[in-house]
Amino acid sequence: MTAQPIVTAPAIEIAVQDAGGTAVAMAAGADRVELCSALVTGGLTPSIGTVLESVEAARGLGHDAVVHVLVRPRAGGFVYDAREVSAMVRDIRALRSTGIAGVVIGAMRPDGTVDERVVAELIAAAEGLHTTFHRAIDTVPRPSELIETVAALGVSRVLTSGAAGRSIEGLDELAAMHEAAAGRVEVMAGGGVAAVDIPALLDAGLAAVHLSARRSVVDPSPSGPGGGAETVDRTDAQLVRAAVAARAGWRSR
Repeated sequence: MTAQPIVTAPAIEIAVQDAGGTAVAMAAGADRVELCSALVTGGLTPSIGTVLESVEAARGLGHDAVVHVLVRPRAGGFVYDAREVSAMVRDIRALRSTGIAGVVIGAMRPDGTVDERVVAELIAAAEGLHTTFHRAIDTVPRPSELIETVAALGVSRVLTSGAAGRSIEGLDELAAMHEAAAGRVEVMAGGGVAAVDIPALLDAGLAAVHLSARRSVVDPSPSGPGGGAETVDRTDAQLVRAAVAARAGWRSR
């Protein structure tokens, strides 16, 4: 496995859906990407082909080990049965040989606690890949109370809005999560992040911000009533650059 690159915190992570999005994000100055499919549903595991193309797209721009892949078998909640857990384990094992930097995972119990057994199984399957606990942590009112659990499991990073609709609205809880983490786990703000929000989020001491930076565009060759919509979401270079510029402005204050 290629080592995780050293990124001077705070980082800018962009959620992308394909290799084209990966190329756009990295060329516009992002530090890494989270690759997934079906962002409109909150994101699902992308195909192996899409992962391989994304890794190659990043490498073609001189970036190695910057692709983190979401492992989520279906839309909906984050309480998984045995078959769904098995599917995630198999996906992670298949992903290990693709050149990715890490996987984005998460699982909860019906009572709102972290499913430690499942998360430990997913981390074991990753065999040293970087692990991010995704926004399943935002299904509880005070995700800061779960930081101790994810830290003990060995999760590298937590993606969270602070249980708010938009990260900027969860700023107090994000700060509490950062304090609870005490350097053991990176806390990354994600959820409705706009470039204008980034300085305030970084003032809270967070390790990174995560945004989709996408716009809806008209598909020049729509597939008609049998195949798909006439508009699609694409990663937008201008939005990525605005996020990178907001970080630069924060650093220079």
